Amino acid sequence: MSRAVVIFLPADYRDLPNEWARPQVAATVKNLERALVKVGRKPRLIDTFLTRPDLSISKLGPVDDPMVGVFVHWTYGPHTCDGVAGKDNPLLLASNFSGTWPGLVALLNTGACLESIGRRFSRIWSDAADWTKDKAFLERLDEWVTSGAIRYREDELHLSAEVTPDAKQLADRVVADIRKRRVLALMLGDTSMGMINGYFGPRILSRLGFAEHKVDQAWLVDRVPRVAARRVDAALRFVLEKGVRFDWGAKGAEDFTEQATREQLRMYFAVLDLVEEFRADCVGWQYQLGLIPVLPPSDFCEGLLNSACRPESSGKPIITATEADQGNLLPMELMKRILERKGLHPAVMFHDVRWGGVHAGRFLWVLLNSGSCGAYAFNHDPGSLAGVHSYRQPAGYFPIPGGTFAGESLPGDITWARAYIRDDQPWMDIGTGQVHRLPAKKRDEWWNGTTRQWPFMAADLHCSQETVMAHYLSNHIAVAYGDIFGELVAVSQELGFRVRVLRGSSRVR
Repeated sequence: MSRAVVIFLPADYRDLPNEWARPQVAATVKNLERALVKVGRKPRLIDTFLTRPDLSISKLGPVDDPMVGVFVHWTYGPHTCDGVAGKDNPLLLASNFSGTWPGLVALLNTGACLESIGRRFSRIWSDAADWTKDKAFLERLDEWVTSGAIRYREDELHLSAEVTPDAKQLADRVVADIRKRRVLALMLGDTSMGMINGYFGPRILSRLGFAEHKVDQAWLVDRVPRVAARRVDAALRFVLEKGVRFDWGAKGAEDFTEQATREQLRMYFAVLDLVEEFRADCVGWQYQLGLIPVLPPSDFCEGLLNSACRPESSGKPIITATEADQGNLLPMELMKRILERKGLHPAVMFHDVRWGGVHAGRFLWVLLNSGSCGAYAFNHDPGSLAGVHSYRQPAGYFPIPGGTFAGESLPGDITWARAYIRDDQPWMDIGTGQVHRLPAKKRDEWWNGTTRQWPFMAADLHCSQETVMAHYLSNHIAVAYGDIFGELVAVSQELGFRVRVLRGSSRVR
């Protein structure tokens, strides 16, 4: 293996997030360079942010030496994938394992994107101030520069799971429903912000009992202004009476006003009307980046759609996957149907795997996403929006003011899942876990250390930090309260997914 190692900087398309993260990126590059020197290699930095696919192609395409991408903040999958596709030189994704910016989210997304196109890679991470003093990190880095790959523990990965007769029977009924009438997903755009791993397309969806109907997001630009004012008035009264607290006019967010929320409610109705027009079962909503310059953020709308308690409700949530992510949409819709059949409330939450830390001897993940988490997570009351707080989405990402759908998730047992593509086959990761209520000081430390405006869940995923970091194939995760593990395994297998169970121990030894 070559002694030269090329370091590159995949990045956001937007300038401001790149500038925010520049100090952490610079510090991480220095850490990585020192570590590479210590294991006997000569690092060379491509000293520019790769902000577009063509930059990835032009800067990475000619490189035959081993390459390391640095993931400190959000980056788009193509800003790595498009430059390394079709090549076989050793590739490593490195992260500083920090919650300050969504670098871990980007590493997990890019890893899943690479997997979906069949490009081999390895992952490495450290939260040490000095990576040259992190023994485990250096051992793994040395393994990579020597062999071109890193081996990770696999004892918590299982390709089978016990399913009880009762769970199998319920799963058979769910599958029979789908085979009688396949699931129709209304897709408002696709492939948001480079998450190419989140698009399955009809050739795979059709094998799994799903269909998609694509609607150009430009339809919303036309339809939103035509939503009747009386519907918006009634909806605003409804959400206020049901307990939503709005952070209108807060310091630093003075442009977030009642009128901004009214525009978001117009968007909610425009999508609701499309769902009813096409008799869709669920929604994938791209929003970013196409709608950012013309409409407010979709977050409040998505949170309402994922809640049973919402204006003009059918009494059930409408599963909505933010960023048009079909890899979350599929498990969310299946989990919803299993929950209904089992007599549980059919709410399913959508989150980023944002960061994590140790609390009370266990590693807990901070699950935190700007979009599609419903109100049930915050109150466990299908008839209430209590616990929902709407803050202005950060202006650096969202120039048009609009609110989030945030809150602190309640403790309880959970089932979680994620669908992805590997070797052109659909897979489903499934696990169990627990949401924990943190002491207020710890909660605020973790929440404020990430993005305080977004919904928060502290979750034990019943497996180690290493298993998730080394093997998980997405930046997103679907979470449902209750034990539907066996049923989801059986449904997934019967529909044609290959199932992988992540289960072990999150206790820190």
